[in-house]
Amino acid sequence: MGHCYHHALSSVRKWGGVPEDYQPLHQWFDEPSKLITADFRHRALRHHAEGIFMLERFFGPAITISTGRRVPVRLIGEQHVREDLGFIPGFADWVRCIRPEPWMGRAQPIHRDVDPFACGIQPIPVEGGDHESSGNA
Repeated sequence: MGHCYHHALSSVRKWGGVPEDYQPLHQWFDEPSKLITADFRHRALRHHAEGIFMLERFFGPAITISTGRRVPVRLIGEQHVREDLGFIPGFADWVRCIRPEPWMGRAQPIHRDVDPFACGIQPIPVEGGDHESSGNA
């Protein structure tokens, strides 16, 4: 498909109402990621089974459209992803397609900087329940 409005028209055909009933949900799938990359790769952010469940958490289990009908949000999300991809992948399907680069695995160990127990400093109880570092191992 491509544009959120066209997804919304498809939703109207399926469940009734007007495009404005559905546009916020379809925009949720596309807008943040299209700001980052304006090609098909933007879909990796939310076009998967986990993204559909996130949509449901964000909008609730169902929306009430202008006709008064309640439409399950999960079905609207499934419709969007199927129209764009032909099926509903999992997030792992997208991740498997990422070519690892050296910079992706260069996590810096911060535990020694933020965890006093990691560098052998034992906290000393002080009056009032707070702790101070003794500097002793």
